[in-house]
Amino acid sequence: MTTSYSSHCLPAQQQSWHTYPVEKTLEILGSDAQQGLTTDEVEQRLKHYGINEIQETAGRSNWEILLDQFKNIMLLMLIAVAIVSGILDVVELQNAAAPKEGVPFKDTIAILLIVILNGVLGYLQESRAEKALAALKRLSSPKVQVIRDGHRIEVDAPTLVPGDIMLLEAGAQLCADGQVIEASNLQVRESALTGEAQAVHKHKINPGLAEDTPLGDRRNMVFTGTEVIQGRAKVIVTRTGMATELGKIAQMLQLVETEATPLQQRMGQLGNVLVSGSLMLVALVIAIGVIQAGWGQLQKLVEVSLSMAVAVVPEGLPAVITVTLALGTQRMVRRNALIRKLPAVETLGSVNVICSDKTGTLTQNKMVVREVEILGSGFQVTGEGYAPIGEFLDTDGRAIAIENYPELQVLLMACALCNDAQLTQQGQEEWKIVGDPTEGALLALAGKAGFQQQALSHHFKRVEEIPFSSERKRMSVICWSGNWAIGDRLAESLSLKAVSYLMFTKGSPELVLDHCQFYQLGDRILSLTHEQRQQILQMNNDMAGRGLRVLGFAYKPLEAIPEVDSAETIEQNLIWLGLVGMLDAPRPEVKEAVAKCREAGIRTIMITGDHQLTAQAIGKQLGIIQEGDRILTGRELEKLSQSQLEEEVDRVRIYARVAPEHKLRIVQALQKRGKFVAMTGDGVNDAPALKQADIGIAMGITGTDVSKEASDMVLLDDNFATIVAATEEGRVVYNNIRLFVKYILGSNIGEVITIAAAPLLGVPDVPLTPLQILWMNLVTDGLPALALAVEPADPNIMRRLPFSPKESIFARGLGSYIIRIGLIFSIISISLMIWSFTQARQVGNPDSWKTMVFTTLCLAQMGHAIAVRSSTRLTIEMNPLSNPYLLAAVAITTIFQLMLIYVEPLRRFFGTQFLTMEQLLICIGFSTLMFVWVELEKLLIRWFLSRKRAS
Repeated sequence: MTTSYSSHCLPAQQQSWHTYPVEKTLEILGSDAQQGLTTDEVEQRLKHYGINEIQETAGRSNWEILLDQFKNIMLLMLIAVAIVSGILDVVELQNAAAPKEGVPFKDTIAILLIVILNGVLGYLQESRAEKALAALKRLSSPKVQVIRDGHRIEVDAPTLVPGDIMLLEAGAQLCADGQVIEASNLQVRESALTGEAQAVHKHKINPGLAEDTPLGDRRNMVFTGTEVIQGRAKVIVTRTGMATELGKIAQMLQLVETEATPLQQRMGQLGNVLVSGSLMLVALVIAIGVIQAGWGQLQKLVEVSLSMAVAVVPEGLPAVITVTLALGTQRMVRRNALIRKLPAVETLGSVNVICSDKTGTLTQNKMVVREVEILGSGFQVTGEGYAPIGEFLDTDGRAIAIENYPELQVLLMACALCNDAQLTQQGQEEWKIVGDPTEGALLALAGKAGFQQQALSHHFKRVEEIPFSSERKRMSVICWSGNWAIGDRLAESLSLKAVSYLMFTKGSPELVLDHCQFYQLGDRILSLTHEQRQQILQMNNDMAGRGLRVLGFAYKPLEAIPEVDSAETIEQNLIWLGLVGMLDAPRPEVKEAVAKCREAGIRTIMITGDHQLTAQAIGKQLGIIQEGDRILTGRELEKLSQSQLEEEVDRVRIYARVAPEHKLRIVQALQKRGKFVAMTGDGVNDAPALKQADIGIAMGITGTDVSKEASDMVLLDDNFATIVAATEEGRVVYNNIRLFVKYILGSNIGEVITIAAAPLLGVPDVPLTPLQILWMNLVTDGLPALALAVEPADPNIMRRLPFSPKESIFARGLGSYIIRIGLIFSIISISLMIWSFTQARQVGNPDSWKTMVFTTLCLAQMGHAIAVRSSTRLTIEMNPLSNPYLLAAVAITTIFQLMLIYVEPLRRFFGTQFLTMEQLLICIGFSTLMFVWVELEKLLIRWFLSRKRAS
């Protein structure tokens, strides 16, 4: 073996191997096609390149994820409140002359329990382990046949090194990138890598390909993670491990940083506003209190501050949001969308761009024949998928009788007989193809005319075959013709003694046509003229321009079985039959789904590894591309800088012939333009873009494990229309989150102002203890908030533009509403506090006023919950049973609140006082004012809107 491999060649994994002839590759890598590498050379290269596997960087540990939850600013404030409350309790116990009644440190314990609960909820949302890289590893670690030291042996995939000679055969899983040295009818399924279902023919190419040849067109290369479905080959390994195309995807996955979702950003913003506002108010109250009463009242002022801090934090909000997202997840599962990460439920509502892979997502991932052209006639073919059910229509759309077109009958026979696939159906299950999808489409076509492969094979037994090769670009089979009805007429037309055998040929239309001298018209065989050849070539170009994959068919009657030593000799003087055009047909429901997306302000973009013309044809059928929209190919994209791409993305609707890194760049460019991007996909190549996208959507049926693990959502039915349904659910969830934030924070602000006002108005005690505030925030607010989470969708929710993901949680009037309602809450509760405090002193029950304030605030929230469902419709105008959960929540919460007043153990624990019926009715009267105010606001808004429309 001649070895030129040396130390200066070690960085060979960075070479553009597809551009080299095989001989040059062997020379650079110092290998021999017959002998392979020696054991010593393998060991040397393993030390330099490392083992052939996907390497994984360490992510966050479970402990780190858990600790991160307690960095939330609201939880940090609650922890501080718990510590200060515990210190005050210790001081009070030390100074008390007698043991204090009740549970010691109950406020501290309750607050810490809430902190732990919220931390655990956050942990459960984030603790799903990242498994995308593990799934990539599984694609790259089978056994492999190699030549080493001149012997054929089987080795573990991790021991492969550049220069190894791999031996491939049908069923083999590729575990390294390599260049084809020699091949026999090698077909490789690259769908896991490129996303395209059609098998790719691989062969030796000298002198090599152009540098910018797209990945899907590198016919002289094979790649890790793909599968040999037919033929055999000898391949030299050129790249291993992280240098392979699969390894590059792994690197991109690890470089993609997970950003906070809009909901997480909004909740962070909410926490910052509440905490900063609370601290400012605490400082103000303490400062004014000290000025008024001096430092002697500092402990009381600190107690007031603790209650304010607890009141401002919506402790029940994380739990309500988690439950709301979980409910949204359940609704989406019923609509065939599986949510892997809870925040993605709400995030879907902000999507304004969907980047969709073509194959299997917009299309059926099934080749379907749509057109058949014979000289003088053209036909459209109906039907879906591989089911042999459909009609042949003429140019006027009328069904034809197949028996009136003998040449069409022969063409359909050729489709069934010149074919290595099988069409199967078990019971009532879907028709399935065993073999190449293209050949499967031809079997389905023949079946629509009643030409079943199995029945035909009994009469036309295959006796010889000339297999497809990438050089010849055609395939021929020779069959015994039996008692064929038109055999005698053919023999007479071609001056043959008898027609005992038939040779059927299919392949590239241009090359098949080159070998034809005749064509069939009815029962007659006529000579092909130059004009007719040009007509056929023009038909081929027209069909290709419509995005169809076109095959040409011909046949030849034979008196005897010829010698098959030279295919070129046998495949001469053929009789032209016609052209068959097929495509991976769009899913029937996708066109409507794309239209719904457009109505909802969501742009659909197709990103595919398929040919530009095919992508354009599918895009037009589905309404994705319209006048003025641009199509960009992978080669054109490669020449653009990232800033240039960012300028183009708003005009491009289809990206064709793209590589994995292109998809990632496209998503990043869209995000740079302020778009909120959902990316659908099923292949390994989609994983980095799925992870980078704001919402990654994987296919549940055809999707690889890698794409599913990198995604936020999985489509269980692989149906693009399901995305629309999931988007609608996302919008409903976001609307309902805003609804209960609106509900919860209004009362929180009311609580804070009421507590802050007490010392400033000369009231000696804090009206609400931290424990009572926790009760309000968790139970009194929490149960109705959960009921508001299942508020039904607005009928027009998918007829508006998506709201900006960057909008504040307080946008569109929510902030002003919360402040306004908080002030009304505080005015009502402060008015009651002043009146009840005065009355309590007079009747000798000095603490009953606190319970009245507590009860009024809780009951006022019930009226607010009933009224808050709509901003414009009065409560009496709404169907009360449209959300029965809300009525139940209000009733249960009211009963719970009364139990705190009238059940002795609860009264002692929560520090409440027994209220007389008169006091309770006063509380109900004051609390009803909240409901009345909200209803009056609606009338005022309606009046204002009517005046605005009138003007």
